[in-house]
Amino acid sequence: MLSVIVPPMAAHAQSKAAEGEKLAFDRAKGNCLSCHNIKGGDLPGTIGPTLKDLKSKYPDRNELVAIVTDETVRNPETAMPPFGRNRILTKQEIDAIVDFLQTL
Repeated sequence: MLSVIVPPMAAHAQSKAAEGEKLAFDRAKGNCLSCHNIKGGDLPGTIGPTLKDLKSKYPDRNELVAIVTDETVRNPETAMPPFGRNRILTKQEIDAIVDFLQTL
């Protein structure tokens, strides 16, 4: 039997991404699926863009954090809720969702 040793930081990042996926797919919390098509999600919406290749589209992680926190700063006409500004999500929850988004 072959065992794989995962460095502590990699394991932590994986667990945060898994937590972020749960939040993104949670209809009562992040609810990203209400507007976005995300691989692995059920019943996606079509209001927002399909979420894929986000790490290459947004190499600066802080840009994704800013979008999830309050996209109205960049785009006042956005339909995206200001999850951070309106305290829908905590900073830790936003960080976890961004970790997940960077895996897409």
